[in-house]
Amino acid sequence: MRLMKLALAGVCALGLLSAGTANSAEPVKIRMSWVAPIANWGSIVLEKKDLAQHLGKSYTLESIHYQGTPQTITAIANNELEVASLAYSSLAIAIENAGLDDIRVIADEFQDGVPGYYSGQFYVRKDSGINKVEDLKGKVIGTNGGGSAIDVAIRAMLHKHGLEEKRDYTMLEGPLPAMPAMLLEKKVDLIPAVLPFSFNPKLREEGKVLFEQRDVLGVTQMIMFTARKSFIDKNRAAMVDFMEDMLRIVHWYLDPKNHDEVAQIASKITKAPPERFGWLFSKADTYRDPNLIPNVEALQRNVDTTQDLGFVKKKIDIKKYVDLSLAQEAAKRLK
Repeated sequence: MRLMKLALAGVCALGLLSAGTANSAEPVKIRMSWVAPIANWGSIVLEKKDLAQHLGKSYTLESIHYQGTPQTITAIANNELEVASLAYSSLAIAIENAGLDDIRVIADEFQDGVPGYYSGQFYVRKDSGINKVEDLKGKVIGTNGGGSAIDVAIRAMLHKHGLEEKRDYTMLEGPLPAMPAMLLEKKVDLIPAVLPFSFNPKLREEGKVLFEQRDVLGVTQMIMFTARKSFIDKNRAAMVDFMEDMLRIVHWYLDPKNHDEVAQIASKITKAPPERFGWLFSKADTYRDPNLIPNVEALQRNVDTTQDLGFVKKKIDIKKYVDLSLAQEAAKRLK
């Protein structure tokens, strides 16, 4: 009898120890990347962390800035990021060139060129004498990094008009916020002017749009959230919680009734006056799927363009690298 009591006591102690361990499990650490302020959710998501019901419980979140999506490939390959904002081009490069066969597209960030919405603009100076793409021969082209989505769009347009890098033009890298100054100071002859920098008043006064991204790529699945399958499988519950919180925050930002507060947040992030953000999260902005579901058909076309330009050698069947189950499961919770 005494041995039985001791055994029962030991079982109870083990049960309490196990319960204590489960309850004290550390939240999963999620580091996410962003490149362009406001355009990438990572730059503004923590401004509405009050809507993130699971933050600090099942997961923690850190937002990290990079100059371009190609730099995030190295970071996620080295396990320095858990959620990387990758462009269609850097996704292809990550799969083939970086050997990240376990990378998965898990959500939409934004799409370019959707009918009725904004498309990326490429500016020249009004006094440059450049009136058509062919006039860029012998010129210097601004880019935020070789292989970025913007870089591929530029190369695709120039290739379409018979111009190739090094033979016909030179590329000069710089950060996206610096592009208007690079153009107006005559360091480059053409720049990508992404939101919000395309609304720079001086750029609009002294520059002109030579072409838009939709002119060469049509609808583009521009940027996506990606994560590695090994991380998803190990931390699925926390990732669904994260996606649920992301959906809640995305819905808040996209709701027109919150626009005044959204403009204040944008002003805080960019140091620009809030009245400059009347376009934000409207049809004057790029398209963002409210359920965070990417356009996989467009993504396949965009990845094919990346291959055509020589950034990757083999055709990639993009469906193998898409996992929308996290976003779909999270969306069901909010119904």
